[in-house]
Amino acid sequence: MIVRPTPLLEVNALKKHYPLNKGLFGGDKGAVYALDGVSFTLDKGETLSIVGESGCGKSTLGKTILRLVDPTDGEVFLDGERIDNLPASKLRDMRRRVQVVFQDPFSSLNPRQKVRDIIAEPIVNFGLAKGSELTDRIAALMDKVRLPRDAMNRFPHEFSGGQRQRIGIARALAPGSDLIVCDEAVSALDVSVKAQIVNLLSDLQDELGLALLFISHDLAIVEHLTHRVAVMYLGKIVEIADRRTLFGSPHHPYTRALLSAVPVPNPDPLLRKRRVILKGDVPSPINPPSGCRFHTRCPFVMDRCRSEEPMLRPVEGNVRQMSACHLDGVPEHG
Repeated sequence: MIVRPTPLLEVNALKKHYPLNKGLFGGDKGAVYALDGVSFTLDKGETLSIVGESGCGKSTLGKTILRLVDPTDGEVFLDGERIDNLPASKLRDMRRRVQVVFQDPFSSLNPRQKVRDIIAEPIVNFGLAKGSELTDRIAALMDKVRLPRDAMNRFPHEFSGGQRQRIGIARALAPGSDLIVCDEAVSALDVSVKAQIVNLLSDLQDELGLALLFISHDLAIVEHLTHRVAVMYLGKIVEIADRRTLFGSPHHPYTRALLSAVPVPNPDPLLRKRRVILKGDVPSPINPPSGCRFHTRCPFVMDRCRSEEPMLRPVEGNVRQMSACHLDGVPEHG
């Protein structure tokens, strides 16, 4: 019998509901269902990308795993140890192992600190080095993110956007992290700089065995970087599969719509009919639809979709591809 190793990160039925303020006359005003039952695993050295439209819960997922916000319900395990219910006093070790690279490479860095102090802060905070050893570790991290060592005495405003994001990556690596949450880490950068940062993350992953939770809406970047992809819609994962399967043979209608919107160079006019144009707007997360949350915009909606919520299940017995759709075989568009 083959024993599967414990995943580095395991998320079970994670929920985050933001209660709304009471109205003028009191009473329950409901909640925003930012996350509503998200489950997945992430192995050591693996990249899992979380994609979907703005407001689907991608960033909330990252913040909840990081314990920047507390979950409403569900479980999060790091190397088999449950961390979602740890008190603040016991979060220290988790903080060292799970770090984040934020979207804006300028506002996420302290403008009053020099680069050496920014990178040194997590090392000092966790008591990992001091004195000459601390200086050596900072220099080594500058080398890893491909910045000159003499730049450590400069301030963040003296760098370009791509260089500032490299500083953010160095800070995330500093305490010896196992998992880095990249929350739209390249969306604020120019196209050529995006490619450089993505290649840097890929090289660091190969060198250090990092796991990456890569939150993005840029499917072209995701296809280049990731091992697996989870597609979110209105607080839920609707499809999760390895990169080749998802981009080559998407199952869920929403996944197909997302992929059809990706611009391609020199498009073939004969393929334009395959573009999927979704009708209507994304429903409100305050009052999500019953049944399948995508049924209000799905071109294949059935009566069952309106009343019964589909569960993630293997597509045609393929455990590498899970889809939350009542249709056993989604017809080809076009």
